[in-house]
Amino acid sequence: MTGDRIEVSDTPLDVAELYEWALLPECGAVVVFSGTVRNHAEGRSGVTSLTYEAYREAATTKLQDVVDEARRRYPTLGRVALVHRLGELDLTESSVVVAVSAPHRPEAFDAARYCIDALKQSVPIWKKETWSNGNDWGTGAVNPIPASSVGDASARSAS
Repeated sequence: MTGDRIEVSDTPLDVAELYEWALLPECGAVVVFSGTVRNHAEGRSGVTSLTYEAYREAATTKLQDVVDEARRRYPTLGRVALVHRLGELDLTESSVVVAVSAPHRPEAFDAARYCIDALKQSVPIWKKETWSNGNDWGTGAVNPIPASSVGDASARSAS
């Protein structure tokens, strides 16, 4: 059985549970990516926490757009999970998890890479950084683009 798991969550993300959910008898590959809070950002050292905000309905719609495009690009996918955390997160906590199952590893890796890249570029989720000297919105923010406009992972890795 295939399926999607699209979530914007206020509670800690359970990476192991998402891996278990993605397992399917017909899929020989599960790729899991977990983005975690680190202690620095561009031009900022001593980061102590991140706070994520989103308009849930819009974020959920855009997450589904990413999964729909991943399924169009990689039609053999089994299960796909895109789960993003909101609220204040401490160092090492998972802020985003992508889990993808597929019959073979190339499409699982490519689809997972596409999903995290497209999520970062097309889903309106905002990040506020807190560091030793204050807090402010994350640097490097860009206007969201459609998921279909995000580059293909296999094309990028070939160059």
